[in-house]
Amino acid sequence: MLDREGFRPNVGIILLNAHNEVWWGKRVREHSWQFPQGGIKYGETPEQAMYRELEEEIGLRAEHVKIVGRTRDWLRYEVPDHFIKREIRGHYRGQKQIWFLLRMCARDNDVNLRLTDHPEFDAWRWHEYWVPLDVVIEFKRDVYQRALQELSRFLTWPAHGNGQRHHTSRYLRQPHAPRNGSGGSNGNNGSNGNVGNISNNASKASAAVAANAANAAAAVGAPELVGGDPCGCAPDDAPRIVLPGQE
Repeated sequence: MLDREGFRPNVGIILLNAHNEVWWGKRVREHSWQFPQGGIKYGETPEQAMYRELEEEIGLRAEHVKIVGRTRDWLRYEVPDHFIKREIRGHYRGQKQIWFLLRMCARDNDVNLRLTDHPEFDAWRWHEYWVPLDVVIEFKRDVYQRALQELSRFLTWPAHGNGQRHHTSRYLRQPHAPRNGSGGSNGNNGSNGNVGNISNNASKASAAVAANAANAAAAVGAPELVGGDPCGCAPDDAPRIVLPGQE
């Protein structure tokens, strides 16, 4: 469904935790990161499309979030020709998006990247609100900057005794297959082994992404790998890796 100018109606989602950090997803088999987004189907309102994409891409439903705000009007970006299928070149120009700012009311364990057969993301993390745009595909960067700037007016920063914002960013990776519990003599031993292996993989992947985003990381500060409850509870003693079946 295209408008007269060749733009497809679309929604974008910026999801916040209790500390105003944003949900930041790594695209499947790529070293690029982005916010959830997706097309508006015929007959859908932008809000209906947003809730559908939220569930399809990261497994959260309407009861898991609260709408904080949305952009006043469409934000557009054009897609370079080499990214457009040959049969629709000359008709399709890009996306026009309504962006929603959401507050997550659920826990990290409620996120599910494997709800559909064609997942968009293979890892995710909490990141400071002003994300590093050099890890976003180039033709989307301007829209990301405009969406973040417009929606930042809805933010209220929690106060802390030391005058600094508590930081709970972490890197999470979900494996392609759920744990079957056969990795050790009991469920706990198998779980510990799997968590150790996945933690090592996550550390290596995080380091690779950090290398690709070195310039932006210097400006905004690289997120720490720490535990914690996105709803504002005290941090855990050690980082947690969330596996399907361990919710």
